[in-house]
This record gives sequence, structure tokens and C-alpha cells, in this order.
Amino acid sequence: MAAGLRKSVEAINGTPLPHGILNTPCTDVRDVADEHELLGVEWLALGCCPVRSWTDPCGDESPGEESPGDESGAPGTKEFCRPETEHAEPITLYAGAECSTIGWSYAEAREHAEATLALGEQQGLEAAFWRQKLTRDAVDLTPAEGPLSVAQGVAVLEGCLAESYGGVGVLHVPAGAAALLGCCDLARENTATGGLSTLTGNCVIIGAGYSAENTGPGGTPADPGTAWLYITGPLVVRRGPSVTIPDRPGPSVNIRNNDRRVLVERTYVVGTTCTVCAVQVEVCP
Repeated sequence: MAAGLRKSVEAINGTPLPHGILNTPCTDVRDVADEHELLGVEWLALGCCPVRSWTDPCGDESPGEESPGDESGAPGTKEFCRPETEHAEPITLYAGAECSTIGWSYAEAREHAEATLALGEQQGLEAAFWRQKLTRDAVDLTPAEGPLSVAQGVAVLEGCLAESYGGVGVLHVPAGAAALLGCCDLARENTATGGLSTLTGNCVIIGAGYSAENTGPGGTPADPGTAWLYITGPLVVRRGPSVTIPDRPGPSVNIRNNDRRVLVERTYVVGTTCTVCAVQVEVCP
């Protein structure tokens, strides 16, 4: 059949992966309108300071009215931790639609661009967060002997998080390695929340954007047959409203070639806390 005789139908819609960064109970997603929050945020780290045990060397269980801590470091003194200031920078994602003005209206171009962003924002945010935070700040725990098995890698990461944070964190897994989590029953679905969690109780994010990146600390590409896994503290995603540019038909047309362009943008700020750990694992036997 000739192409000109084909009937035009609606686009094939899709659904973002169910355990991605925006579609999981692992992430606290907050839709915000305050533009100041979308310029970046900072906070005092909570949970990164250790809670220690102490025994009165004199055997007196009464704490007294004065602070038992001092700066001498002598036996029996208590240690104090100064919370660090953490921050998160903005990430702006966009989707653009370009078409001829013949047969495609501004409304149709706008709808297409907005639908593209809605379907792809999760993957785009995962890739950006991977580059902006995970690969920049992670401590590489891969042994000198080389990549570990997936089970060993998860164990190493969870140990790292437990030592530095102690609360429930998030395991970040590329979609290309996710199937291997089932080999050793490493992740289970939480029937109460619908999310995935490890036996330790840490949340699991399976990211299409993670799989597209698959780089180690410093942006080192994964060797063939391997993948990078990361673990962090809890995640908070601040998400601004989507903005369509231009917001009316006239300026969307380039009068030189009669093409129409419509752009949709959205800004996000993804924050996490305490240590970020990474390990390289084998995905091929």
C-alpha cells in the first residue's frame, strides 16, 4: 500500500518502569512551586553522626548537670559530632517537538512534547542523577581482584551503608542487571508499599537511565559483562511544574522554513544524605 494512503492514528503510549526513581515508594517526590527550592537546596545532614555508647569510668550512672564532654580526649569523655551541610543542585530536563506547520497544529505539537516529557522524565532524571551525584561522590568498593558477583556486590554496599548511616537507604541498580537480583533472592516486592526491598530492608530502584549510563566513580565506563551498582541514603526529589515554550502558537513558527518548534522543560532537585558507595559486579557468568 502506498504511504499516502495510510490512515493516521494515535501514538502508541507507554508506561515508565514501575520501580524507577519517580515511580517507587523508595523516593519522596515533592511537587513544589517555590522557585527558590528549584535553584538548589541545602540542609544539615541527619543520621550521619554515630550514636556511641558510654560508660562512666567512676561507676556513677547519674549524668549530672554538666556536659560530660570535653575536648581533651581523655578516657570517659563523650565525643560530639558537628553535622555537615549537604546540598543538591537543580537538574533541568526538556523535550522538544519539531514539525512542519503543514498538517500539524501548535496544539498537536505541544501535546506531543508534553507527552514525551511525561513518558521519559524518569529515565532522563535517573541518567542525570547518576552523572551529577552518584559517579561524582561515590566511594569505590570494588576489590583489586576485580568485579564481584551481584550477591557479593549488594552485600558490600549494604555493609557500607550500615556502617555510615544505619537507616533505610536506596540501592540503585541498572535495568540491565536487575534480573540478576532474583537469582539469589536479593530483592523482594513489599506487598504493603508495592516497592522492592532487599532482605536488609533497603529500597531498590531499577533505572532505565542507570542502565543507559552504567559508569563507575569518575565516569569510568563499565567493562564488558559488568555493571555498576550504587547505594545511598534516602532520596527526596523536588519537582517543579512543567513549562511549555512558547506558550502560544505564533512564536513557535520559524518563518524562514515554516517549521514549528515547541519545547517543554521541568526542573528537579534530587537530594540524598551521608555516604554514597559503589561497586562493580559481573552480569555474565
